[in-house]
Amino acid sequence: MYKVSFINPLSNESQEVVREYGDLNSVFNENEELINIVLKTQNQKISNETLIPKNLGELAIKRLNWYIEKRYNKNFNNSYYEYILNPEISKCDVLVFHLLSQAIAMKFNITSRETRLFIESQGSLVDDRLSKIPPHFRSEFLDKVLNEMTDNIEINWKTLKDTIASRKLSLTDLIIDNGEIVLEKEDFLEKYSDEFKDRSPERMYDIIIGDNVKELLLSRIIMQKTEDYIKKIKDMSYTIEIHPSIEKIGEELASMIPEKISSYNTSYGSGIGLFGDMKVEKLIREAFPPCINNTMNGVSSGGRNDAIVLLLTSFLSYARLYPNIFASEELMKVSDIDKDLSITENEILPLIFEAAENCSPPLFSDQPQEKLNIISKLGFGLHEKINIENEGDTTWYTPMSCDKIKIHLPQLCKPDKDCKNINNPLSCYARKKNNLKITKKEE
Repeated sequence: MYKVSFINPLSNESQEVVREYGDLNSVFNENEELINIVLKTQNQKISNETLIPKNLGELAIKRLNWYIEKRYNKNFNNSYYEYILNPEISKCDVLVFHLLSQAIAMKFNITSRETRLFIESQGSLVDDRLSKIPPHFRSEFLDKVLNEMTDNIEINWKTLKDTIASRKLSLTDLIIDNGEIVLEKEDFLEKYSDEFKDRSPERMYDIIIGDNVKELLLSRIIMQKTEDYIKKIKDMSYTIEIHPSIEKIGEELASMIPEKISSYNTSYGSGIGLFGDMKVEKLIREAFPPCINNTMNGVSSGGRNDAIVLLLTSFLSYARLYPNIFASEELMKVSDIDKDLSITENEILPLIFEAAENCSPPLFSDQPQEKLNIISKLGFGLHEKINIENEGDTTWYTPMSCDKIKIHLPQLCKPDKDCKNINNPLSCYARKKNNLKITKKEE
């Protein structure tokens, strides 16, 4: 009833599904099998035909759209996506997983928001699908999937070093004895029965480990294997030609993801700046000044740190959240504008990390501590992630002036006509945005 491929799209069973399909030219052809599965899924809500994926290409987009809706839409209703949790969709879903992996690897950087969303969506999908499996089937099925993924060998912390290093899983989530992760009830009772005097050891196993830890372990391992798979495709992408179907999915994702996420960001403000209305709005990359464009494209080892940590972090955060900083006497914190930090986490940081990845060599590959410095420059202290509780540990760093850029990062300063009589990249950005608006009105 439940196939391993329904949970693990990289299983041996899944690989066989991919080999049997093998025809990328039919990705956007109507798929009757898929349509029937959607229509017959129990509790599936279909208010109009646009909710029904009619081919694998549409399913790929809707699969990631499901996760974005689930994560950001406070009124999310899974009844519009029940078919994603239907075991009968396993074959189509495996194909879509591989289509998405290729499209994302070809189109986006490994540290990009899009890649991160896909990896997270895979973990969330595993969690939701496992929760739908009746308990009397789930335990045996979990063991089956885990055993195949780990080649039937004992799982220890060393086998999970990549998953733990990437912080998808914490050692504190696990019970470890002499390096071995304790998962099975028999092992737990043998090692710890004598430790429980007033409680049932069997009951304590169910509370501490049970299926919950196995499910967590399974979803996090799959997330890590998904990331590794995307990296592998990325490495191969430089020597192979991208198929038009894969390219089309990548283009649709590049359009859908920012539009969908931004539709749930409700933190906006306004003010009056040097060039008129400075309403807080989406970042317009066409209006970035030359120094910022050059930074986004990647900086060599000589200036990577200052370019990413000092210049880009401050510019993007203020350009997106508080562009009239120099026209106002009021000091602000990020959360004063971005109340739930969703804009910072899902729009600003991914762009910074994208530019860091574009550096030569990639900034975080040999200097991972710079991630902490980026968080610090946003005002959240030297921490791994932005957290409202840490805001104020440091100050929100204001953008570098043009004079400082010329002194410290001269290789990035390539002035154009919009830079004339400008003393800060933010002012240049405002001027360029204004000119773009005028041009569009004239057209």
